[in-house]
Amino acid sequence: MDDPAKDLNEEPGVFDFEEISADDAELDAATLRGLADIEAGRVVSHEAVLRWVKSWSSPNPLPRPKCGE
Repeated sequence: MDDPAKDLNEEPGVFDFEEISADDAELDAATLRGLADIEAGRVVSHEAVLRWVKSWSSPNPLPRPKCGE
């Protein structure tokens, strides 16, 4: 009989990054672009996203938030 724990260990976890197909340079470039977006203010606040998501169940849902909100 197979060991169920062994089967669980074969699947990569959410935070297992060895399975990512992109090379290190691509990941580094994506990280730098993300950091540049943050520094330039090209972000949407948690509060704005939360307001938007909560509005989905209302009769008048809000439009998607924009950068800087």
